[in-house]
Amino acid sequence: MSAEKVIVVAGPTATGKTKLGILLAQRFSGEIVSADSMQLYRRMDIGTAKATEAERAAAPHHMLDVAEPDESYSVSRYVEQAARCCDDILARGHTPVIVGGTGLYIDSLLSGRDFAGREEGDEGLRGSLNARYDALGGEAMLRELAAFDPERAAKLHPSDRRRIVRAIEIYRLTGETISAHDARTKALPPRYDAARIVLGCRDRSELYARIDKRVDDMVAAGLFDEVAGLLQSGLSPESTAMQAIGYKEAAAALAGAIGRDEAIALIKQNSRRYAKRQITWFSRWDDALFLNWEGTPDFEKALRISTEFLTARGLS
Repeated sequence: MSAEKVIVVAGPTATGKTKLGILLAQRFSGEIVSADSMQLYRRMDIGTAKATEAERAAAPHHMLDVAEPDESYSVSRYVEQAARCCDDILARGHTPVIVGGTGLYIDSLLSGRDFAGREEGDEGLRGSLNARYDALGGEAMLRELAAFDPERAAKLHPSDRRRIVRAIEIYRLTGETISAHDARTKALPPRYDAARIVLGCRDRSELYARIDKRVDDMVAAGLFDEVAGLLQSGLSPESTAMQAIGYKEAAAALAGAIGRDEAIALIKQNSRRYAKRQITWFSRWDDALFLNWEGTPDFEKALRISTEFLTARGLS
């Protein structure tokens, strides 16, 4: 039985993914499934460029506001919830339109790989293994790992405590090595037949200008007030959600560690660096349609080209 068809709209930040995703959802009887690791969190709207109420009214949206900012959220949890959304959309005769810039989330959702035992783990076991690492050192722990998973041990450095401890923990919990798990899951057929579209800018400086403007717009819309509200609600500055670009810099400014202007400059700089990593990730998608803007984005033209591409891929 062939995999069900889904549409993916990806690309670096500030390239118009939300708008094109909505247009494609309207054209192909679709519903948006967000693939952004920070739009998952409630009360984090401005700094994550979350779809507005008007945008959500234009097409159904899923995987927004599904976790509290103080929760620990993993890729495995995302895959479980997002796959459930996609399957429900497909069961109702509609098309999932997966929209976002978190490449790991998108690839994991599409691949069909399972994460059983990989992320939830056992805090007690992990604590005891960390204590063993402190007592014995990395070399000894790496030798312990090599006794049952020499393939993974050969890839790790003795100072890489987290990965060494994780590899041993997973084996203790599941009886399966990470190497065996990865080999088994890579052999699985994809969960979905994905037609992927990647947005970008032909000129890198143009992308950076779009990012800088987006940051200025976020600040004008109340980014610092949003961060202040989160902190006042009791959210720790050390929480995972508060490490998001825009939030950690604003929090540092609110704490008096840096100035407001410095925080804004850092948000822009870190956003540009993140965009470079996103470009690298999505450039590996050799079967995708790449749409690179020149000047002002022409969404009418993008919709026409995307429609031709998707129709050729069997979507209607």
